[in-house]
Amino acid sequence: MGRVEGKTVLITGAARGQGRAHAIRLAEEGADIIAVDLCEDIPTNSYPMARRADLDETVQQVEKLDRRIVALQADVRDRVGLRAAVEQGVTELGGTLHGVVAQAGICPLGTQDAQAFLDAVSVDFNGVVNAVDAALPYLADGGSVIATGSLAGLIAGATDNPSNGFGGLGYSFAKRSVASFVNDLAIVLAPRSIRVNAVHPTNCNTDMLNSEVMYRQFRPDLENPTREDALPAFPAMNAMPVPYVEPEDIAAMILFLVSDESKYVTGMQMRVDAGGYVKLRPQQPTF
Repeated sequence: MGRVEGKTVLITGAARGQGRAHAIRLAEEGADIIAVDLCEDIPTNSYPMARRADLDETVQQVEKLDRRIVALQADVRDRVGLRAAVEQGVTELGGTLHGVVAQAGICPLGTQDAQAFLDAVSVDFNGVVNAVDAALPYLADGGSVIATGSLAGLIAGATDNPSNGFGGLGYSFAKRSVASFVNDLAIVLAPRSIRVNAVHPTNCNTDMLNSEVMYRQFRPDLENPTREDALPAFPAMNAMPVPYVEPEDIAAMILFLVSDESKYVTGMQMRVDAGGYVKLRPQQPTF
């Protein structure tokens, strides 16, 4: 216990799924949380997004752990609005940030609407940049920046397959860009001993995976596949015999990267993917 005691951490996309799991796990280990979420739908994204009630549930779960939390509705696409939300949260919790988890994301598959490409890039990549931009004035030396990538975004022919529409291409572009961004930002922030890393999950048991549009990606042979139809196909992403990982599995990596245990770990692509990357993109390691 207490691995991040006394730290304050900003989490975007904190209302449910991975973001909520990160908030709870960090709070269990002593952190206070600034939780940000849009809490409304984006039209090109076909599955429902979180609501204010979801964000309120995150608050309740963190407060049960006797940690402080400031929960704010803000759009990661809106740099000015996000800056204002982060400033409010930091002010309420003591004036300093020790960690940033840029988790907010969408996956608008199955549409030929060009706006879906732009929405995926704006949320999944620009949202990461905006979160770092908003947090940097308050980020302590020795702090930690973590961005959520994706195994699917790193594998050619996955979400960027033409059958997934322009939103899938935007998702892949954004997640590849996240990987490049953390690599170079790690150099920029190294003089302050701030480390910067990406976490790339495989299928994760959240609302994004458990959606009709995602079921169709795994079972294109069926007109209206259900979760039960898609479940046998989920393990195709992984080397280990599992259909998905849980949000808490990703949160364990987030905790390590926020904690001082990772004080010399930076510029890394941390894959929590049940061996999916090495299965789908086999290659010799580069030394």
